[in-house]
Amino acid sequence: MAKGARNERHMPRSHEAEKESFWVSYTDLMSALLVIFALVLMITIFNTQSAYEEKEAAINEKNQMIEDVIGVKSEIIQELIRAFEDSDLAMEVDPQTGAIRFSGGVFFDLNSSMVSVKGTDYLEKFIPQYINILLSDRFKDEVSQIIVEGHTDTTGGYLYNLQLSQDRALSVVQQIFQPSFPEFKYRNQLKSVITANGRSFSIPILKKDGTIDADKSRRVEFKFRLRDDQLLDQLQKLGERDGN
Repeated sequence: MAKGARNERHMPRSHEAEKESFWVSYTDLMSALLVIFALVLMITIFNTQSAYEEKEAAINEKNQMIEDVIGVKSEIIQELIRAFEDSDLAMEVDPQTGAIRFSGGVFFDLNSSMVSVKGTDYLEKFIPQYINILLSDRFKDEVSQIIVEGHTDTTGGYLYNLQLSQDRALSVVQQIFQPSFPEFKYRNQLKSVITANGRSFSIPILKKDGTIDADKSRRVEFKFRLRDDQLLDQLQKLGERDGN
């Protein structure tokens, strides 16, 4: 009896020990889970912060690129405006794009793609100054294209005018490189960047009342494109997509 009683007295102690061991193990498990949770939270916060910093850096880089491109284009436009502000040539400099527009009848007679005598005289005065700016040491590494663009009025069909405008733009370029054309600085360099495009009547000039100005629509424009313009277009499209 005494021995049995001693065993019964020991049993509650064993139960209490098991119970205490269980809670210790449970506490250790919860502590481990808490540590794991804290690590996961720290990693998530770190990754989120890193992603935010990377996105912010990309935005800053894009904005800086845009500012650089706009700055160069603005500088070229100001140079062109200053160079031709006192010119007696019938031309306009677009203050936004830098495109130079010669009014209808300056280079060609109606329905003709042969550069007129007056047109040749204009080119001989205009081209040396124009190219001297765009292909100068300051801008030659920035300019990727110089575009001669022909435009027509709406008389006749689209394809006829497309051919006519293309022929006119090409005739201007051919005239510039004729042996009889006066020598000018950067003539050889110009060959690698100049191109001729015809636009038919797709971009007419309108009067104040909204009707087409046929005389002004028949024109030749000189444009330039910077090396970063295409990348800038892609960045702007990407920004528009991200904004949506």
